[in-house]
Amino acid sequence: MFDPASLKYDANGLIPAIAQDHLSGEILMMAWMNAESVQKTLEDNRITYWSRSRQAFWVKGETSGHLQHLVEMRVDCDRDCLLVLVRQDGPACHTNRRSCFYTAIRDGQEIEIMQPERG
Repeated sequence: MFDPASLKYDANGLIPAIAQDHLSGEILMMAWMNAESVQKTLEDNRITYWSRSRQAFWVKGETSGHLQHLVEMRVDCDRDCLLVLVRQDGPACHTNRRSCFYTAIRDGQEIEIMQPERG
């Protein structure tokens, strides 16, 4: 049985978690988890992160309705980073974009490559 305590957390007890669309492979966002949020995610199949600013659990989409449903959780080779394959309902970014990675650096310039979704 998988034990979240077997992961390598930073000095604050956190581990980065990268959310990826399970069908398209698109990287949607990165956030932090602690051992308890990893466990909650595995139990509920809804992605639960740890909010560093609020010092509280954050179920992705709980207030916006843009839920992330767990398809599979993967652990990297060093056990210090997670990849969560998700089924995303609506935009993943708080800016109402599909992905948080909507700014590209091209020829030394920042270029917005994704517009907010219309609501």
